[in-house]
Amino acid sequence: MAPPLPGPLAHLAPLLDQYGYVAVGVLIFMEDFGLPAPGETILLTAAIYAGAGQLNVVVIMVVAVLAAVAGDNLGYLIGHLGGRPFIRRWGHYVLLPPERFQKVERFFDRHGGKVVAVARFIPGLREANGIVAGTIGMPWLRFLAFNTLGATLWVAVWTVLGYTAGTYIGEIYDEIARYFTYLLIGLVVLAAGLIARHLLRRRHDR
Repeated sequence: MAPPLPGPLAHLAPLLDQYGYVAVGVLIFMEDFGLPAPGETILLTAAIYAGAGQLNVVVIMVVAVLAAVAGDNLGYLIGHLGGRPFIRRWGHYVLLPPERFQKVERFFDRHGGKVVAVARFIPGLREANGIVAGTIGMPWLRFLAFNTLGATLWVAVWTVLGYTAGTYIGEIYDEIARYFTYLLIGLVVLAAGLIARHLLRRRHDR
């Protein structure tokens, strides 16, 4: 039986239950050429499932790396063929309006090829790096090498974290349940303190 998932991960459970590895591959692929898809979240969720014995962790890693590299290379192709006219006309549809493109381009200029590998771990850059690299004319083999390295490291990090959490999901939920009441009390006290501080400052200003 699949483990219950917390908070923002829970809404992806039906996708994994019904489509499994296909959901992982499709969402990561979509995210990596600029569409607003929860690629990183589905990878973490799938890894939790694997830790709980519902999916195969090796298959998840292979599918995720291939999808990530393919998605970024599609983004590279779009940027290479469309160039700056594409960014001006369609950039906001792939989370890359012209003003954001300029900021990312300057970041690429400062850090060179290694930014392609690091971008995988930075929300915003992860979705944009393929299109930007293609648009500014980075050599494709250089892009492919750094992109594959970044994809492999990114998949490995999130898969290990998710798999470990899935392996101990029962113990994790037990600990959460044990300390939930104390956490809730602490949040209420903190909120009350912030409200009181705000009211005292307003009174003092008056």
